[in-house]
Order: sequence, then C-alpha cells, then structure tokens
Amino acid sequence: MYSSQLCLILCLIVSTNGFYSSSDDVIELDPSNFDRLVTQSSDLWFIEFYASWCGHCRNLAPEWKRVATALKGIVKVGAIDADTHKSFGHQYGVSGFPTIKIFGNNKRSPTDYQGGRTADAIVEQALNQLRTIANERLGKRGGSSSSSGSGTGGKDAIELTESNFDSTVLESEDVWLVEFMAPWCGHCKKLAPEWSRAATELKGKVKLGVVDATVHTQLAQRYGVQGFPTIKFFPGGRKDGQAEEYDGGRTSDDIVAWALDKTQANIPPPDVVEITSQQVLDDHCAEKQLCIISFLPHILDCQSACRNQHITMLKSFAESYKRNGWGWLWVEGALQSKLEQSVGVGGFGYPAQVAINARKGKYVVLKGSFSQAGISTFLKELSAGRLTSPLIPLTGVADGKLPTIVDSKPWDGEDGKLDITEDIDLSDVNLDDENENDKEKKIDL
Repeated sequence: MYSSQLCLILCLIVSTNGFYSSSDDVIELDPSNFDRLVTQSSDLWFIEFYASWCGHCRNLAPEWKRVATALKGIVKVGAIDADTHKSFGHQYGVSGFPTIKIFGNNKRSPTDYQGGRTADAIVEQALNQLRTIANERLGKRGGSSSSSGSGTGGKDAIELTESNFDSTVLESEDVWLVEFMAPWCGHCKKLAPEWSRAATELKGKVKLGVVDATVHTQLAQRYGVQGFPTIKFFPGGRKDGQAEEYDGGRTSDDIVAWALDKTQANIPPPDVVEITSQQVLDDHCAEKQLCIISFLPHILDCQSACRNQHITMLKSFAESYKRNGWGWLWVEGALQSKLEQSVGVGGFGYPAQVAINARKGKYVVLKGSFSQAGISTFLKELSAGRLTSPLIPLTGVADGKLPTIVDSKPWDGEDGKLDITEDIDLSDVNLDDENENDKEKKIDL
C-alpha cells in the first residue's frame, strides 16, 4: 500500500514538473540518450529545448504534442529540459526558451527553426526539410532538378553582381561571407554543395553570397581576387568597403564554425548602464541569463575620477564576457534601498557587486574584493557555472519580478558637491562679547 502511494506521488510530481510524458508522442531526451537516439541516427529530428518555468514553453507544449503525433513515423520530434541540463543547452548555443533545433543530415551542426509556433507551421517546415534531404541524397542542391556547377548552389546563397553588390552587402547591417568563383573551376564545384549547406545553416545569422568573377571582373579586381574560389568576410554594420580574407576550411562545418566565431568576435561590447528607472533594470536584467550589478560609492566618497575608474574597469569586463550575453548595470550605493535589501548588500559598504538570475529570482554576491583580481575570479566562476557560493533567492520580491526601482536622475559626470540648503545670517552675532557666565568666573587679581 505504501509503495503504491509513493509511486502515485512520484508520478504526480513528474507530470506536474514536466510538459511531456510517456503517453505523448514527444520523445523525451537527456544527455544520457541524446547521442544514441539523435546523433547516431539517420532520421530527421525536430527538438525543442525548453525550461519548466518558461511560459512560452508551456504555451508551445500542446502544439508540440500535435506535431509529434502528426509526424509519427516520418520525423522524430523530441524535447529536452535545457534548464536542468544547462551545459547541454550551451553546447548547442541555446540562450532562450523555447529554442527549436533541426537535426538533419549533419547532426553536428543543427539549424535553428525560424518559423511560426503552431503545429501547422512546424509540420510544413519539417516536410520541406525532408524534401531538401531527399534532394541532397539524389545529388540535387537547393531543391533544383540538377546541380548547375556554377557555384551559386542553393536557394540561401545569394547571387551578387556589380550592380547590386554595394546596396546588398556594403550598405547593409548584416554580416556577409562572399565567394568569388569561376564556373570552370573544379575547386568551386566541390565547394558549391558545402557553401549551399552553410548558407542554409547560417540563415538569419550570417549571409552568404556568390560572385561570378569571370563576369564581374571589376568587382573581383576591387577585392584583389587572383584565384578561385576566394572567400571574403564583411563584418556587420555599415562597411567602409574593406574585407577580410577567409582562412577557414572548405566544409560546411568549417564555414559555419568560422563565421559564427567571427561574428561573435565582432559583436560590440554591452554598455555598462546606470540604473535610473524600473525600465532600465528590466531591459538589462529580465531577459538575460545573468545581469551584473555594481553598487558604487557615493560621489562625495568617490569623486568623478574614482567613479570613472570603476566604470572603465567594468566596461573592460563587459568586453571580455560579451559572448555570454549578460546585462551590465551600476548604481550609486544607498540610492536604491529596495534593490539593496533584495540582494543583501546594504550592510557591508561600497563598492559591491552581485549577479542576478532574474528567471530564477536568485542572486549571488561578490565575496572577494571589488578589484580587477576579485571581480575576475567572480566572473570566471559565473561563466563556468562553478560558484563557490550558492544562489540565494531575492528577498521581498514576488515570483517573476525584479526589485522595485525609484526613478532618479542620471549622474552628470561631475564631482560631488555639498548641498548647503540654508543660509546662516551671522550679522547679529558679536564675537567680541563675553559670555555672562565667563564674566562671573573672572577673578580680579
């Protein structure tokens, strides 16, 4: 009797905490079975990376079950709790929930699903992926009836010409990899399917283009193309016309890895923002994996030169850890009492620093010194997920909420000055008059 009750309780816990169960057609995945079921299989997989606390994931769950039922025996549909298995999620670049990954022919380089979150939209995309895989196995590229051998290979690689190059590449904000090729070039023909596959995998992140250098000779000369294929990299943002030489491998995996590394390296560092309103805190903390908040001394205790030294140091750390996607904030000590109370920093002075995981409603305090060495150790522990101190729940804060912020004026960048609010009139004070008590104490000698 006792064992059956215990079993029932455990079953209820599982069904409450998880979105999927053995009665669904969704295949539950974890690090122990992922390689066997997914990586080593020849099946097409659509996999949802979710978190149990995520409202959007909860909304997606019934649609995801419908997808799994509709595609049963055709496409494998799985789900993995990437909040529980954080390192596994990080391995596949999961930074938000839910994230849907498509594991096609190349299981080492899944692509992101970018479509709608309805069962109909997901099923349609899955069937399109099946068609693409079948065409690739027939030696066709990009859904065309035959490979042209021109090097353009694939619907996601964009054909570039002298007439559209500047407006499409140089005047765009996008990151570009551009291949300069010749139709007769054997190496270009070998690259074509890899380039096509990389263009599809990088869709939405990096754009891939192709220039026929035998037709657009002036464009090829402009970028010093002397052999084929030549690949040039154009970073994001407005471009000055300069390009960087691609020096990676020639497989789709190599191209994708090189492009993503280069893109991340060119990401501008996040700003270190002063907390002056609730909106500032929410924007830089609520949707981030972590936000780093520094409490700096009052301006009278640490004037502009001192404060700017702190901010400059924080900016250097923001640059070093920009790939983590953290938020970076600072506030003058004692200015936001509710914020300080919620993270327990009011009692031991300034400067101080905390890291908040808004999704979990928890925080951890920098225990070392507020210095280059102390903060460096703290951030390394955060980045590696190996904290020496446990995360602590935010105090006095409702679930899903951040501490309350009182609107304040931003620092003007100037030194602090004492605020003398009342003038004292000394005109009626006679400093030469003797105190009557002192007169009585005088002894006439």
